[in-house]
Amino acid sequence: MSSIPKIVILGAGYGGVLTSLRLQKELNYNEADVTLVNKHDYHYITTHLHMPAAGTDNPENARVNISKLIDEFKIDFVKSTVVQIRPQDRKVILEDGTLSYDYLIIGLGGEPETFGIPGLAENAMNIRSINSVRLIREHIEYQFARFKREPHRTDYLTFIVGGAGFTGIEFLGELADRIPELCKQFDVDPALVKIINIEAAPTALPGFDPELVEYAVQVLQKKGVTFRIGTAVKECTPDGVVVGEGEEIKSQTVIWTGGVRGNRLIEEAGIETMRGRVKVDEFLRAPGHENIYILGDNSLVFNEEGGRPYPPTAQIAMQQGVNCAHNLVASIRNQPLKSFVFHNKGAVASLGKGEAIGVAFGKKYKGRTAALLKKAIDLRYLFIIGGIPLVLRKGKFL
Repeated sequence: MSSIPKIVILGAGYGGVLTSLRLQKELNYNEADVTLVNKHDYHYITTHLHMPAAGTDNPENARVNISKLIDEFKIDFVKSTVVQIRPQDRKVILEDGTLSYDYLIIGLGGEPETFGIPGLAENAMNIRSINSVRLIREHIEYQFARFKREPHRTDYLTFIVGGAGFTGIEFLGELADRIPELCKQFDVDPALVKIINIEAAPTALPGFDPELVEYAVQVLQKKGVTFRIGTAVKECTPDGVVVGEGEEIKSQTVIWTGGVRGNRLIEEAGIETMRGRVKVDEFLRAPGHENIYILGDNSLVFNEEGGRPYPPTAQIAMQQGVNCAHNLVASIRNQPLKSFVFHNKGAVASLGKGEAIGVAFGKKYKGRTAALLKKAIDLRYLFIIGGIPLVLRKGKFL
């Protein structure tokens, strides 16, 4: 190892940003050489993307410039795309150069999980990034404009959301709020618009408290959402989806929120994965690679009690970032590493304006109280990454 260890962090998502900020705080100058690589010069708040996707908020409000978060005297920021990870050479190949490392942190974010459904990758849109949500918003508005020219084409006004997990449910709430505005703007009869949610599992929000799930479904049904629960998407075509036993639902808009898999770059690097995600050791390291840490959507952490993996949420990625930074500092200083233990503080799902459901600190919340709780969680995150100035700048938009 070189005299000053080189730490390379791939991805400025929740895990990568929290690792960077903690290292910045805990490392002394010249104790390590830290580089953060990200393909955009901003960090985006994934848990906020459903709003700009539906057009109920500006995409700018979901992003924070990385230069506003990191101390450039302590962390080098490289704006580039990762092409290849080469653990045997301790190198990362970027589209415009190469970085060598002593410690590598992979937090590159996941890719949409299509479960092998034909046509899904080609014909459905995903709420994954600032650019993808811009596209969805413009696409939805365009369908209203198209309908005005071809009023017999009701498939322009049929919006299908695949998956009833957190992202799907939150997007449905915003979309249902947005539709009346678009109907007014384009002079379209709201009765012609259909919002259909299709979920293969026997319930919406699988694994969430059943009483709250029932409340969420009722709120969204009142806003005009039709649920097709326990119904699998068999195929996605340019004209809609095929479900169940060959039933076709015609639509020009399919938005897939049915899950995330890991990143193909990790598989290509020869690191052992399950659905593209790495079952990390207790210190968040890749099996057989003591100097590679894996965070967020790319990692698989199992719940000791149930033996099931935790879903990849912002909350777990943030806690992993803090733990990872601690272990990197400990490694450099030859101190013992700390095992990662996930402390689940609960979860809140928004259902559109002023409505949400949540479980926090062992209590259930719904309606306006849950919506305020969601806002508090978002503000707390802004405070963690950017302090009071970021809260003041962005907080009013959340």
